[in-house]
Amino acid sequence: MLEERPITDWLPLTKKEAEKRGWDELDVVIISGDAYVDHPAFGTAVIGRIIEDEGFKVAIVAQPNWKDDLRDFKKFGKPKYFFGVTAGCMDSMVNHYTANKRLRSTDAYTPGGEAGYRPDYATTVYSNILKELFPDVPVLIGGIEASLRRVTHYDYWKDQLMPSILVDSKADMLVYGMGDQPLREVLRLLKKGVPFSSLRTLKQVAFLQDKNEELPKNKSWETLELSSHEVCLQDKIKYAANFKTVEVESNKWQANRIIQHVGSQTLVINPPYKTMTETEIDQSFDLPYTRLPHPKYKKRGAIPAYDMIKFSINMHRGCFGGCSFCTISAHQGKFIASRSEKSILQEVEDVVNHPEFRGYISDLGGPSANMYRMKGKDEDICNRCSSPSCIHPVICSNLDTSHKPMTELYRKVDNHPKVKKAFVGSGIRYDLLVDDFNKNNEDGNHDEYIEQVITRHISGRLKVAPEHTSDATLKVMRKPSFKYFHKFKEKYDRISQKNGLNQQLIPYFISSHPGCEEEDMANLAAETKDMGFQLEQVQDFTPTPMTVAEVIYYAGVHPYTLKPIKTVKTKEEKLNQNRFFFWYKRENRDWIKNRLQKANRPDLAEKLLGDVPEKKMPKWLEEKRKRG
Repeated sequence: MLEERPITDWLPLTKKEAEKRGWDELDVVIISGDAYVDHPAFGTAVIGRIIEDEGFKVAIVAQPNWKDDLRDFKKFGKPKYFFGVTAGCMDSMVNHYTANKRLRSTDAYTPGGEAGYRPDYATTVYSNILKELFPDVPVLIGGIEASLRRVTHYDYWKDQLMPSILVDSKADMLVYGMGDQPLREVLRLLKKGVPFSSLRTLKQVAFLQDKNEELPKNKSWETLELSSHEVCLQDKIKYAANFKTVEVESNKWQANRIIQHVGSQTLVINPPYKTMTETEIDQSFDLPYTRLPHPKYKKRGAIPAYDMIKFSINMHRGCFGGCSFCTISAHQGKFIASRSEKSILQEVEDVVNHPEFRGYISDLGGPSANMYRMKGKDEDICNRCSSPSCIHPVICSNLDTSHKPMTELYRKVDNHPKVKKAFVGSGIRYDLLVDDFNKNNEDGNHDEYIEQVITRHISGRLKVAPEHTSDATLKVMRKPSFKYFHKFKEKYDRISQKNGLNQQLIPYFISSHPGCEEEDMANLAAETKDMGFQLEQVQDFTPTPMTVAEVIYYAGVHPYTLKPIKTVKTKEEKLNQNRFFFWYKRENRDWIKNRLQKANRPDLAEKLLGDVPEKKMPKWLEEKRKRG
């Protein structure tokens, strides 16, 4: 159990723990908005272990109290090189508030699930405190909150445009995206004696400099200038146009440097690194994690986010879907970085030896479960590509979408003597498995993969995310036509019937997304009802920074076409769209009927509020109705 391991197995959280390692001075101190869980799914642990791996003495200040005398920020004293700051695994505002801006009552990254252990805009708050306490020590910010707020962005919670987080945080430098590569380069240069202030030609970092100062020289980079922050405040169209430039450059292997003037300063964003190689990503996952929360949390209760993933295995990073509402590709990149089979199988060994393991791996997946090892057949084509998605509006003919490596790996994990069952809990991109949509099925592996998943790797239900039924809305979302979901369901039902299985297919949908009208939601509810679904979960759209949908929500136009797209914004409008999902609730029936009659759609009201066709009602829904 936790207390049986020496405390030095974890990175230090206290001065006493650092002293047990023989350290009286630290090289780097990390400030994090999350509790410290020493597991590769938690960014703070990964960053800490990388710093340790490079030979530096590092400690973590997890969820410091920012309201008292700030003793948490002072406890390790002044580090030799820099403070690293992250809000945690989530943007602190997404962590704190619902889509309707209601304060959440829990925090999954805190012991006991307690809320209130991190401030709003945590990166900015932490960084400002450090600059006040230790003005001469560099502050390096990173993580998803810093990454997605690196340039002028719309903040849904303040309902206003905000400048780069570097402005308000006063940090010296920002690492964007997955920070493994730039962080290692920063550390190696610092070890050689290069001053922190001279790191401005590194890839995948951003910083502010005086407007009149000459840009750092790099012969390999062209420089693109965005409309200034002040221009964006006055012109929403210019702000929207900025986003296109940022997204395109973020998804290129040979990208340009971006600059943006803000006040008397210039924001400089250097191009990103090329996607991590297998060796590089293995190096991050194979570090000596305990895979356990720090022992100090034992009496405070379980950490929900850890409980969810402690028996899961992340096989890759990145997502080439490019969905308009999603931040994954904006932070992790669109190109897939896949771990080696050896590294994954070694982690399986680590999981099965966990003191609480009972034979079940909760997830073999990634941001999208079925993108492992998928990449361009000809990398020269990828090198010239600037598309934000490899599968929208059609699947790129250069994309290798073979599912065989995953199928074979699943089988190897399945055959492990200590594994009773390994689930695929991450969402599956069903469109990659529909032959009418994905023509890249040379080895005919789609059916083999989905049959393996259905028969061996789901627990009564499979999650997929068509997101909507309206083709117009789906186009804005960068998702395929709903007709392909029908085809996938036919395949799913056929394979299930062949194997004598009756497992639910659970589709996820979003309400209030840009381009979605109220009637679209009524049609969604009617069509899914006709398919035998009684939807229980719905996600209300939240405009998060660095997404196409956030730009549309704020600017009213699509950043690529600059053409208007309607978006609902008021709480009443959002609630109205959401209500259609729950047509089966008695309290919604009269409202839906009146609403559709006013819209001159009595046909839709009859379709939605009439009986479910018995021949299409799946057994699970029939039994549920009998139970009441």
